[in-house]
Amino acid sequence: MQIRPHIGNMPPYTPIEPFEVLSARLGRPPEQIIKLDANENPYGPLPAVRQALADLPFLHIYPDPESRALRKGIAEFIGVPMESILAGAGADELIDLLMRVFLEPGDGVIVCPPTFGMYDFDGRLNNAKVIEVPRREDFSLDLPALCQIVHRERPKLLFLATPNNPDGSLPPADELDEVLELPVLVVLDEAYIEFADPHGELGGSLSRVGEVLRRHNLVVLRTFSKLAALAGLRVGYGVFPDWLMPTLWKAKQPYNVNVAATTAALAALEHAEQMKDVVKRVIAERGRMADALSRYPFFSLYPSQANYLLMRVRGIEAAELKRRLMMDYGILVRYFSTPRLRNCIRISVGKPQDTEALLRALDQIAQEVT
Repeated sequence: MQIRPHIGNMPPYTPIEPFEVLSARLGRPPEQIIKLDANENPYGPLPAVRQALADLPFLHIYPDPESRALRKGIAEFIGVPMESILAGAGADELIDLLMRVFLEPGDGVIVCPPTFGMYDFDGRLNNAKVIEVPRREDFSLDLPALCQIVHRERPKLLFLATPNNPDGSLPPADELDEVLELPVLVVLDEAYIEFADPHGELGGSLSRVGEVLRRHNLVVLRTFSKLAALAGLRVGYGVFPDWLMPTLWKAKQPYNVNVAATTAALAALEHAEQMKDVVKRVIAERGRMADALSRYPFFSLYPSQANYLLMRVRGIEAAELKRRLMMDYGILVRYFSTPRLRNCIRISVGKPQDTEALLRALDQIAQEVT
């Protein structure tokens, strides 16, 4: 028996470990762990969502294969016809679905690292030619290089996280306009767009989701993981051009969004104003956290329009700082071992008390570093 060589040779994706595993490893109960490593919404689902899940009937019945109620709710939320919307088990499922629909072995997929690792992972899983167009030192797009490579390589797909993960940058509007003129299907991953609007308008003023209807080469992906704190239920959606929808309906798994995820997402949409309030709290805490962290001499922060902050570390190894925060204080942050990020850590925005605990820990560490 032989597996496909390209899969046997590819490196695995490195996910965040489950909360209960980390709790056991650290010897700390979950309530004594501050989890700032996965960009999760620290406030959790709204009370109405929890109640809807508690009252959930018909768990023994398969979900609607077309997610009609959910798509209708999303359509009303974002102002796009439900016929252009496809729901998924997280946006991750839709990333893989696009690749399975478009790619023959060796077809090109462009990614702009450092960025979300699933684009590269799914590209290699689907035996694509993953073409990297590295970002500049400040994580902005190298637009001339990107345009040149698209015209030279003729890739099938181009993935851009807007805002980008791990740094939280959002390309200027004119740069995105130029990207959308390129001869390639552009997939904008707006997982964090709700945190980019300074007024907490849930991404309405900065999202490109409304442009999908008038562009033939644009797909926009969104998720309930961050906005609605439903990361554990895996529910997202995409807005796709009309010509692509019939093929996606044929290719998707029939019961891909489970009834719990659908119920939770619908309940969240019915309380959009409460979600907006949570987003505003996260944005405010991001600003306070950035101001506080910028005072430490061993940090150099990058501006962020997402629910996390990336910083370069000097005077102490970033990996060691992550270890110290985890082992000594029960505070989890993200460290990346890739070359461009090896001296960086990313810290998710938590509640104000989480920030205070982080600052107390850093104060003690700073006394040893300086």
